[in-house]
Amino acid sequence: MTRPPAPAAPADALTVLHADDHLIALDKPAGLLAVPGRGPDKQDCLSARAQARWPDALVVHRLDMATSGVVVMARGLDAQRALSRAFERRLTHKRYEALVAGRLANPLPDNGWNTIDLPLMIDWLNRPRSIVHATHGKPSLTRWRLAPGDVPAGCAGLVTRVELEPVTGRTHQLRVHLQAIGHPIAGDPLYADSAQQALAPRLWLHAGELTVPHPLGGEPMRFTSPCPF
Repeated sequence: MTRPPAPAAPADALTVLHADDHLIALDKPAGLLAVPGRGPDKQDCLSARAQARWPDALVVHRLDMATSGVVVMARGLDAQRALSRAFERRLTHKRYEALVAGRLANPLPDNGWNTIDLPLMIDWLNRPRSIVHATHGKPSLTRWRLAPGDVPAGCAGLVTRVELEPVTGRTHQLRVHLQAIGHPIAGDPLYADSAQQALAPRLWLHAGELTVPHPLGGEPMRFTSPCPF
């Protein structure tokens, strides 16, 4: 049931969704770091590839290495400050798509949005993992509902397609929240068990939509990326 990984993209590959003098939107592939990691083998990343083309490109937010989808970068310090404020003030809108392990039913009529409201903190003894912690966790809120579309061949009855909206932005929030309700994301090497990991060749989590106010003037800019699984 495990599928072979997709061929690797060229080292300097970039899928550009939008680019102007203040804002860049990119489609990050799974398996590529958003920012450099520690060590010479972890310097190839989305931000480095963007900066090779736009030297003034600056990081505003990031996705986990295993997650694919829309990432925006600012061009210049003023744009970075404006976009950072928008993220901090929750003036952005993010929507993800995932395939989670097991059969997940929506208890609400008309496929309404459910909420997962569980406080999260870094699990310092088992980094980079995060955990639910009632005392020391920070408030964390995720909305979810079922998503349309088929599941990959061979996975019928084993996974459920869902849409996700993180209201807050904690580390691994979507991954931990879905594990907490008994349906970790298929292929998740940190929060799924071995059988659930074997369902997928990668973490089946994709940032499919991001709306941000343009750093010059505040016009809403909506970027989308089709789900690759």
